[in-house]
Amino acid sequence: MSLITIIVVAFVIGYAFIALEAVTKINKAAVAILMCVVCWTLLALGHEGLALPGFELGESIERNLGEAGTTLFFLMGAMTIVEIVDQHGGFNWVRGALKSRTKRSLLWKIAFMTAILSAVLDNLTTSIVMVMILRKLVHDKKDRLWYAVCVIIAANAGGAFSPIGDVTTIMLWNGKMITALGVISEIIIPSFIAFIVPTAVMQMHLKGELPEVVDKREESISELTKFQRNLIFALGVGGLCCVPVFHTVTELPAFMGILAVLGVLWCVTELIYRKKEEHDPLAKRVTKMLSRIDMSTIMFFLGILMAVATLSEIGVLTAVGEWLDESVGNDYLVTGAIGILSSIVDNVPLVAGAMKMYTVTTTEMLASNPELANLAVDGVFWQLLAYCAGVGGSMLIIGSAAGVVVMGLEHISFGWYMKNVTWIAFVGYLAGIVFYWFEKSFLF
Repeated sequence: MSLITIIVVAFVIGYAFIALEAVTKINKAAVAILMCVVCWTLLALGHEGLALPGFELGESIERNLGEAGTTLFFLMGAMTIVEIVDQHGGFNWVRGALKSRTKRSLLWKIAFMTAILSAVLDNLTTSIVMVMILRKLVHDKKDRLWYAVCVIIAANAGGAFSPIGDVTTIMLWNGKMITALGVISEIIIPSFIAFIVPTAVMQMHLKGELPEVVDKREESISELTKFQRNLIFALGVGGLCCVPVFHTVTELPAFMGILAVLGVLWCVTELIYRKKEEHDPLAKRVTKMLSRIDMSTIMFFLGILMAVATLSEIGVLTAVGEWLDESVGNDYLVTGAIGILSSIVDNVPLVAGAMKMYTVTTTEMLASNPELANLAVDGVFWQLLAYCAGVGGSMLIIGSAAGVVVMGLEHISFGWYMKNVTWIAFVGYLAGIVFYWFEKSFLF
C-alpha cells in the first residue's frame, strides 16, 4: 500500500469518527487534532519517497498554518465580540422586535431577523440567541419545533451571502476567492429565496394567535447606563459590519479588522469598569469573556484545515478536481453536489478541499484562456460554492453548526427532521440555485 493511500485512509477513518460523534461519544475536536497529527506525521516520515516537486516539510507546515490561522483568529475575535455584546444585554432588543399576535407573523419575523443577524454575526451564535428568545415567546413545544427549524434554515441561508456570516464564506473571503461586494450583491437574493420558500411551506403548520407573554426580563448589567449599553452594542455589531470595508480599504487580512474592533471594545469596557475591582462579578471585563470562547470549536477547525492541507500537499485534491472537471465539468453540478454532501458531513473540510482542488484564475490566465472565468475571483464556481456549502447544510439537522446546536437545545430528533423538513429545505436550496442561474444568464 502506497503512502498516499495510507494518508487518505487515515483521513477517511478520522472523518468517519467525526461524523459518528453522537455514537462514539468522542469529541470531534479531539479526533480532528489527532487526524491532523497522524496525517502530517505520515507525510513527514515518507515524503522523500513521493518525489513531490518543490516540497519542503517545514515551509509547507508554516504556509498552511498561516492560511488556517487567518480563519482561526477571525473566529476567535468574532466570538469574543459577540460574547461581549450579549453579556451587556445587546441582543435584548431583538426579543422586543419579534413580539407578534399571530403564529404565522412571528414565523416570518423569526425568518427575516435570523437571516439578517446571521449575516452580521454568524449562524451558530444567531441560532443560540434566537432559540433562547423563542423559549420566552412560544411555550407550545410542537409549535416551537417549527420555529426552531425556521431558525436553522434562515441562519444558514443568511450566513451564505455574507463574507462574515459562515465559516465557509470566511474561508473563501480570506482565500480571496470571493469579495464582500461580489458575494453580497449576487448571492443575497438566492439566499433569501432559500429560506423564504421553506418558510412559506412551514407556515401551513402554524395557525391561530399567540398567548400573551408577561415580560419579566432584566438588563444584563443594571448598573450600566443606557448610553453605555448602546455604545457597546454599536461598537460591537457596527464594528463587525465594517470589517469588510476595512479589508477592502487597507487590503489587510480580515482578521486584522476583527482584532481592531475587539481592541476598541476592550479599551471601552476597561474604561467603563475602571472604578470596579478586577474580580467584581458585575464587571464584565473582556478577560472574563475570553474564557467563554468555545476553544474545542477552534481546535476542531485547526485540525480539519491542517488535515485537509496534507491531502493538498500530496496532490490528492488536485487529482480529484481534475477528475470532476473531466467527468462532470459543470460548475452547477459540482457545487450542487458539494452542497448536498455538506448536509451529511461538515462543510468546513468540503470547502477547504475545494479551495485546494481548484486554483483562482489570475488576469494573465484569463487573458490566455477565457473559459477559466468561472474560477476567477467572484466567479460562478466560488459564489455557488459559498451558497451551496452554506445553504445545503440545512437539508439534515446534523449538516450545520446551527442545526446541531438547535438539535441539542430543542431536542429535535434526526428522524423527525428528515421526515418533515429535509424535503422543504431541499426545495428552497434548488430554488436558490435556479434563481442564481437565471441571474447570471440574463441579469449580469
